[in-house]
Amino acid sequence: MPELGPTLLQLARAAIAARFGETAPASADLPELHRKGATFVTLTQRGELRGCIGSLEAWRPLLTDVQENACAAAFRDPRFNPLREAELPITRIEVSLLSPAELMHFRDEADALAQLRPNIDGVILTVGQYRSTFLPQVWEQLPEPAEFMAHLKQKAGLPAAYWGVNVQLERYRVNKWKEAAP
Repeated sequence: MPELGPTLLQLARAAIAARFGETAPASADLPELHRKGATFVTLTQRGELRGCIGSLEAWRPLLTDVQENACAAAFRDPRFNPLREAELPITRIEVSLLSPAELMHFRDEADALAQLRPNIDGVILTVGQYRSTFLPQVWEQLPEPAEFMAHLKQKAGLPAAYWGVNVQLERYRVNKWKEAAP
């Protein structure tokens, strides 16, 4: 899959640029692009997050998923104003291709934390209607499993110390590709 990463990055940038009326060169038409795939597209500017939206499950062709998530990260991430055309040249794009999520089995929070693999696992937390995820890249900012989990719970809208029998955790891995710094 060596060409897949650069192709996904090119597709993500082209989808955003198209919203500004720009055209992009054609990208490689790889067979993988037509299989179902789940991606997250992360935008940064000067090392700071500028948008991040993605899919946790592969339900549409990879080509469509990366294009839609790129536009959602640029224009519909509720944490940020929509990307302006003048920002595009200073925006760095990262695409993460997710593996299928695996349900984790644990006795309690300590057992769950002991099973987490920093810098490898992306984690999905579900508690009733509350749900959140962190990509494996988040371990760079939150390297301790207890801190990682506390922030994941807060992202879902739960107290950092919350734990109950209704906590469900799933983990996944990613292949990721990042544009060179602008």
